Amino acid sequence: MLPKFLLGDNTDFPESIFIVHTEFPRFVINLENDEVEWFDQLEEEPGVDLEKEVAQLILEAEAFYQREVDRYENLD
Repeated sequence: MLPKFLLGDNTDFPESIFIVHTEFPRFVINLENDEVEWFDQLEEEPGVDLEKEVAQLILEAEAFYQREVDRYENLD
């Protein structure tokens, strides 16, 4: 079982920090420029506000990142 969110970095993008969402719909957010890369096809479903759902997932990803940063800073 994977965590819902993962932090990632890459030496080819030294200024970027990435958040990976591992559940459906899977995506990666580049926090440097807020670009989102989707791995799964998003489709409208009756009774589901897709825009609202996506916005909520991005807020959760940002909250995850802030929580991780706060925990890291409190290790000192």
